[in-house]
Amino acid sequence: MTSAEELIPVREAHRFDEAALAEYLRAHIDGFSGDLTILQFENGQSNPTFLLTAGGQEYVLRKKPPGKLLPTAHMVDREYRIITALRDTDVPVPKTYVLCEDDSVIGTAFYVMEYVRGRLIEDVTLKDFTPKERYKIYEDMNRVMAALHTVDYEALGLTDFGKPGSYFERQYRRWTKQWEAAKTHEIPSMDRLIEWLPDNMPEDDTTCIVHGDFRLGNSLIHPTEPRIVAMLDWELSTLGHPLADLSYNCNLYHVDLPNSAGLRDLVGSEYGIPTEKEYVAMYCRRTGRNRIPRWNFYVAFSFFRLASIVQGVYARGLQGIASSSQALERGSYAAVFADKAWELAQQVD
Repeated sequence: MTSAEELIPVREAHRFDEAALAEYLRAHIDGFSGDLTILQFENGQSNPTFLLTAGGQEYVLRKKPPGKLLPTAHMVDREYRIITALRDTDVPVPKTYVLCEDDSVIGTAFYVMEYVRGRLIEDVTLKDFTPKERYKIYEDMNRVMAALHTVDYEALGLTDFGKPGSYFERQYRRWTKQWEAAKTHEIPSMDRLIEWLPDNMPEDDTTCIVHGDFRLGNSLIHPTEPRIVAMLDWELSTLGHPLADLSYNCNLYHVDLPNSAGLRDLVGSEYGIPTEKEYVAMYCRRTGRNRIPRWNFYVAFSFFRLASIVQGVYARGLQGIASSSQALERGSYAAVFADKAWELAQQVD
């Protein structure tokens, strides 16, 4: 699922009864046997994720974090359900084994899935790849997103996985509420967005399955080939608007993060990564759209939502229960995202 360098001993804040887990898995997963060893993935800001090894087999466990949690966050049961439902579609996902909602086993709900070998790459510039490989990776990420958005969710029994229609209105309410619950300091641009967004919602009300965190860092790349073998981290998935995923996927065309390069100066044929215009056109061809009116609204909304998410990460970091040691640093990005969202909002025609 990721490289060995990103595996660490289980953090003190995330320790649980390993013997109780082993006993549970022996009873609920066919073929699970042998002594259990556990390491934690360093990557990931939300649900703690672990590599399990037993009897020569490897598995991945994702669980809710400890402590007081924000409403509607860390819903591992939804992750398990959507990954299981997508198994036989064109969307690459790991095989799932078991969901445990009994907190008495290891303290929180968790699920176990297949360990898929591949490369988990946070560097969106793909500097260690050739231009041809960069293009193919971005093209395949685009393909997977279009495949997800064109899945017949009704045929998969997912009509109750979310509410059809009014997606941006509902997302606005959710992330405004979670912003207020996790707020630690004033960000004026966030206040302006909260006032501006309700009066500028799009008329397009398309419904599909959305991932909710569709980005390169959640795309597991084949060990040797420039293609995606699994999409990860489905905690925020629901029935929603496809352009929410697309605009979020495009936000690094608009901003460079501290200590992390964006794409603004690296796109084009020479470097290999498609421009934002090319990437959006590629998606439109795959999903039957002619164009996307008011594109900047969708990108602005994606930054508003992201600001609320990273503020939640920051708040958990202050409590000492975040899933990553980088939580306090990354949480400081909330103002960067809110400022960019407000800048784009003022450019919506």
